Amino acid sequence: MEVSRLRALRGPNLWSRHTAIEAVVSCTEAERRLESMPGFEGRLRALFPEIGPLRPLGGDGPISMAHALMQAALGLQAQAGCPVTFSRCTPTVEPGVYQVVVEYSEEVVGRLAFELAEALVRAAAEDRSFDLAAALARLRELDEDVRLGPSTGSIVQAAVARGIPYQRLTEGSLVQFGWGSKQRRIQAAEIDRTSAIAESIAQDKELTKKLLHAAGVPVPLGRPVSSLEDAIAAAEEIGWPVVVKPRDGNQGKGVTVNIQTVDHLTIAYRAAVAISEEVMVERFIPGYDFRLLVVGDKLVAAARRDPPHVIGDGVHTVRQLVDQVNQDPRRGDGHATSLTKIRIDDIALARLELQGFTPESVPPKGLRVVLRNNANLSTGGTATDVTDDVHPEVAARAVAAARMVGLEICGVDVVCETVLQPLEEQGGGIVEVNAAPGLRMHLSPSYGKGRAVGEAVIANMFDEGEDGRIPVVAVTGTNGKTTTVRLIAHILSRQGLRVGMTNTDGVYIGSRRIDTGDCSGPRSARKVLMHPDVDAAVFETARGGILREGLAFDRCKVAVVTNIGEGDHLGLNYITTVEDLAVVKRVIVQNVASDGVAVLNAADPVVARMADNCPGSVTFFAMDRYHPLMAAHRAQNKRVVFVQDGQIVAAEGPVVHRIPLAEIPITRGGTIGFQVENVMAATAAAWALGIDWEVVRMGLLTFENDADNAPGRFNVFTYRGATLIADYGHNPDAMAALVGAVEAMPGERRVVVISGAGDRRDEDIRAQTRILGKAFDEAILYQDQCQRGRADGEVLALLREGLEGAPRTRRVEEIRGEFLAIDTALERLRPGDLCLVLIDQVEEALAHIARRIAEG
Repeated sequence: MEVSRLRALRGPNLWSRHTAIEAVVSCTEAERRLESMPGFEGRLRALFPEIGPLRPLGGDGPISMAHALMQAALGLQAQAGCPVTFSRCTPTVEPGVYQVVVEYSEEVVGRLAFELAEALVRAAAEDRSFDLAAALARLRELDEDVRLGPSTGSIVQAAVARGIPYQRLTEGSLVQFGWGSKQRRIQAAEIDRTSAIAESIAQDKELTKKLLHAAGVPVPLGRPVSSLEDAIAAAEEIGWPVVVKPRDGNQGKGVTVNIQTVDHLTIAYRAAVAISEEVMVERFIPGYDFRLLVVGDKLVAAARRDPPHVIGDGVHTVRQLVDQVNQDPRRGDGHATSLTKIRIDDIALARLELQGFTPESVPPKGLRVVLRNNANLSTGGTATDVTDDVHPEVAARAVAAARMVGLEICGVDVVCETVLQPLEEQGGGIVEVNAAPGLRMHLSPSYGKGRAVGEAVIANMFDEGEDGRIPVVAVTGTNGKTTTVRLIAHILSRQGLRVGMTNTDGVYIGSRRIDTGDCSGPRSARKVLMHPDVDAAVFETARGGILREGLAFDRCKVAVVTNIGEGDHLGLNYITTVEDLAVVKRVIVQNVASDGVAVLNAADPVVARMADNCPGSVTFFAMDRYHPLMAAHRAQNKRVVFVQDGQIVAAEGPVVHRIPLAEIPITRGGTIGFQVENVMAATAAAWALGIDWEVVRMGLLTFENDADNAPGRFNVFTYRGATLIADYGHNPDAMAALVGAVEAMPGERRVVVISGAGDRRDEDIRAQTRILGKAFDEAILYQDQCQRGRADGEVLALLREGLEGAPRTRRVEEIRGEFLAIDTALERLRPGDLCLVLIDQVEEALAHIARRIAEG
């Protein structure tokens, strides 16, 4: 068995809407049927009893080792606690080669699971041992390291429940919600509207206390100290007992409370100064430790925090009792679990000494032994929900504290006997505010019910009904994608929207190109969705990106499929038929929003059938309004776009909109059929987005199909009285569309300049010149820079073969080099001629043509 081409599908993809690892797995003849490997399944189940059933898709057919690998990779993740359920193993057209797809929740965990699954399966095949416990421990540890913590995770889950898209920007807790101009960001429980100044104030305990005191919020007396001696002096001034804490600490680190002796203070001071050079000594306020969570201007949760402690049983030592408490599955070493393990450190030893114990002491039955007095969960404390008990005056003081510091999300630490009474009545006070408070004590308290704090944060960031989405239009097909994308983007910009666009020429934000090259994949689309100056996005969505990585978005508002034709990279990545290609390209249709629209070419049967896969509504377009599918759709009062009496017509029941083709320059008065189809598709997409019809009309009227606005898309020039057309067409369907267009244009002598992409099938390369041979008198064949795996001259030979027996082409010439081929054609042009140049290096070739035209 050989595993190759491991890919991470990070968005909706060919197989599912889940994120998944996809691998190509080659099996030997014996490995294609597990029954040919005596004892293999038994050994595999002995190594991994929870692997689950081994079965092919649908339950029929032979079970291969690839199926065992799939089930092992899924099962290992599931046993490690990852929420995964989807897997698929599909044989390819190559005997013994399978595509194995396994869902993941965290990419690095999914990749490790594949690696461990392969080792497991090989161990079973070779009758070797496999350390299942160690493998699961590795997966769990990695998953805990990389997955979102409970605080950030709760906010993300609340966003997902509201349909708000999210993207992790780092491996940590920095997360973006929404897209483009509607995006918001958080880091842990801190949101983007929290200023650096507010955060700085919260970290300065002395300044915070001054501000709260100025706001009339009760706070404990105290002051900063510069040394241990100064700390002792401060304690004497303030009066014992005291609290010692770092001036700019967090999460309770270095905080010690209820200090009553100099020895204990010495230990506490050393713990605090290890966190911060500046240390605070404050008057200890007796009472319980409460954490009040403020979001915006509301108190949303409150918990009483108890310090880490054990209850004596008269039998076990303190250390043994701590070990027993730490066996609670809710306790872990970090912040990923709802509770943290209790530690016996210097502070714990000092607290035990004050109570007359050591870790080896056996406390009497029922005696409560405290390990440290601060009650932070991060140091082993527990939490009891008291949200419903908080007195309105206590809540008001907490909100006032958060507002005074300037925090949108604020953890307010209160010490008092009870939250049922105002703080002033009981001598309680606010001892600290936290800029990025942990939420787990409110999500999963040790006692009491959890609170919907994640939902409260999202409600603060997004108004009711908002989902943080901008309109996303995805365009795919064999031909016309780039022009349709540019048309849609141009129309949207006329509406006043700031448009982000990706296509095979680059990434555009408004009129500025921020990246170059073929940018029709998901990585480029994600750049646009992250850009804060984008109100709407239009993406050219190529098959390659879908296969490599899936979509960049979970769903789109509009999906446009222009056509599906032969020769569009067939034979690559196990896509061998038009039907296979359609399955890939319909991924955007399957992921249309429920209130979205799929714009489909009714005249293309393969495209039209995609309507059955659309969760939203469908708009059909076609030249012929009497096409059966168009007629049936319109009879049901559904949207259609067609051509009638020299006009683009958009109809929905009795509502009809018309735009004369004479007003649409790109169609040259309706004579260029494939451009008319592109215009219909763009019109239907703009209609789906609710764009005003006058804006649509003006958008089409002002879209010029020149080399600057639509490079390589039927750019027409005049050279010495001849018509010169430059186009990037590169498959048989494009050739047929171009022939139909140029036949409607005058030309005494017709010349074509063409190369071929080496990554196409032989028959597709021949088919291009076979089609062109019916419409052109002369052909100049050139070899481009990149042969894409072909031998020198191989593509030229295939192009020449396509011209054998051509009904019209009488002269064929081979040239090495694109620019030399262009120059050769230009030198021979006479007034009245027509020359079609099929360019390869789009920008360079267009610049070369522009220079030649300028030279005359």
